[in-house]
This record gives sequence, structure tokens and C-alpha cells, in this order.
Amino acid sequence: MAQTQTHPSRGRREAPFLKKYREFWYQERAAAWLYRELADIADDDDAPTLRRLAAAEDVHAGHWADLLERSGAERPAEFKPPRRERFLRMIAKRFGVDRVIPMLVRLEAADAGKYLNVQEAPRSMSEEEVAHGRTLAMLGHGTPRRIADIESRHRVSSGGALRAATFGINDGLVSNLALIMGVAGGADNPSIVLLAGVAGLLAGAFSMAAGEWVSVRSQTELYEREIEIEQAEIEAFPEEEREELATIYRAKGLEPEAADKLAERIMLRPKVALDTLVREELGLDPGELGSPWVAAISSFVAFAVGAFVPLAPWIFTGGGVALGISAGGSGVVLALVGLSISVLTGRSGFVSASRMLLVGGLAAAVTYGVGSLVGVSLG
Repeated sequence: MAQTQTHPSRGRREAPFLKKYREFWYQERAAAWLYRELADIADDDDAPTLRRLAAAEDVHAGHWADLLERSGAERPAEFKPPRRERFLRMIAKRFGVDRVIPMLVRLEAADAGKYLNVQEAPRSMSEEEVAHGRTLAMLGHGTPRRIADIESRHRVSSGGALRAATFGINDGLVSNLALIMGVAGGADNPSIVLLAGVAGLLAGAFSMAAGEWVSVRSQTELYEREIEIEQAEIEAFPEEEREELATIYRAKGLEPEAADKLAERIMLRPKVALDTLVREELGLDPGELGSPWVAAISSFVAFAVGAFVPLAPWIFTGGGVALGISAGGSGVVLALVGLSISVLTGRSGFVSASRMLLVGGLAAAVTYGVGSLVGVSLG
């Protein structure tokens, strides 16, 4: 393959393999930068670990920089932290490092296999990326509090608050915007539009809250039932459960004799045995089953906040002015929601924001058109 491209800044397209090296370098530098920033914010117990992770990422970045240089490309010199990493640092500074750890664990888990089929990446590099996720999951309490985030064995709540708030606001905004536009298209009376918007806000918020309460409560009851069954099995068939636990540990790589001894020691303490079997066999965390009331209230508030955005102008004015402010303000918030989603997904912020604007705009335009047609026919 001809290597006629060297560096984009010189107006020539960079070869694909050089672009790949540069992207890997940038990703590793971004991770190192974020870990150092978090280390400055974290407490004395977690800061050294974060700095060690930063140093490891620096080594990885150096590997790709060296490959670029040996391939005839310029060694990267300038680095600007990406938007996602700056956003995570902002969250950590405002709410604490513990708030961003779940998202970091998830991001590390997503990146764990990125070097598996890359010949230029040493095998140890891929193994270290996996280990970074497990190290992050150990931060704070000294126990693997979020190992399930890495193993993806069951649905967990890490990062759920930000995700639920983002999508709750989006649902409220789009649904009430479409309702208000539909009514405004068919009615000239601002009071009718305001009434419809308030009704849509309350109906949607209560519906979301009720649905979330039932969902989380049902899931919690299911998990509680599974835990009760596991406890009954431990009491009725202790030897079978001990052997099952030993089998799990052997599958994780322990020698048979060591797995048997560990399982036997755990079974001597019933509460520890139940907690361990629930985690290892069922993939559940008894301490994180979730509160239906917290879920319901959070959904209510998030939906109401989103639904209030297109409604607010109609409280103070009406007609075309209120219609324009409602559409413009909703568009701005939809773009911000798209950017927030890009932080969670790691995708392009421009693409996410544009997609949100397109979906919201189409919904508003269609309902406004339908409302206008219905209003004309009724008139």
C-alpha cells in the first residue's frame, strides 16, 4: 500500500493506518488527562490509583506516538482534551469523583477489546485496558462494587441517574411540544393552548412516574423472590450450594483445591454465603435493587422539566410570539439533550444534537399541520 500521505495539517489526506495510530494516541492521551484531573479532585485513598492509571495510559499513548514517528508521520505534539472528558471532569468537580466512576467503568469496558485485532498493539496493552476497568470498579470501597458493569451480566444502575434524567427531559419536551404545536395550529385562543400544555405536562409526568414505579417495584419483587429462593436452597441443600459455588470459582480460574476451600469457608457464614451466591450465581447486587419511589419521583420531575420548556412562553404571552419562543427554546434544549446523549454514548455531539433537532422538529411540524387542518375543518 502506497504511503503518500503524512500529516493532515499539510493539506494531504493521512493514510488509514496512520489515522488509526493517531486516533489511538489521542484516546490514550485523553484518558491520561482525565485520570490526572480526577486524581487532583479525589480523596487521598483514590488519588494514587488514578495517577497510576494515568501513567499507564501515557505509556500506551507513547507507543502509538512512536509508531507514528517510525512510520514517517510527525509525532503528535499538541493535545486538547475532548469535550466528553471535560464534561466528566466538570461533573466530578461539582458532585465528586464517585459520580463519574460508573461512566468510566462502562467506557473502559467498551474499549477493552479495541486492541484485540490490532497487530501493532502489544498483547499486554489489551490486558491492561481490561484491568483498568476492574481497578476503577474497586475505587472507593476497596471492593468490586461495580464489576457487573464490566461483565455486563445484568442490568445495573451505574450512571442511571444522568441517563434517566436526560431521556426523561427529552420525552417530556418532545411530547408536550408536539401537543402544544398541534393545539396552537388548530386554535387561536392562547388560553386553550396553555390549558392543553398544562394538562399534557401533568398527564405525562404522572404516567411516567406510575409506569416507572410499577416497573421498578415489579423488578425488585422478582429479585427479592429469587434471593428468598436462593436462601431456602442454602438451608435445604448446603452441600449442593457449596459445590455450585466451588464450580463457579473453578470456572473463574482457581485451582480445584483452592476453589473448594474458598467455597467451604464462605458457606460457614450463612449471610456471606447468601450474598456471594446471589452475586455470583444470579448476577444481582442485594444492596442495589432500586427504590420504586425514587425512580417514580425522578421520572416525574425529569418529564415535567422537559414538558415545561415549550409551555413556559404561553404563560406570559400568546400567538405567534409564544409559538416562536416555544419552538426556538425547545430547539435549544433538544440540542443540549443531544449533546448530553453523546457524552453517554461516545458518539459525535453534532450528530446527536442534529438528530434530536430533526426528530423534535418533525414531530412539531406534523402535529402543527394536523392541528391546522382539523381547526379549519371544524371552523
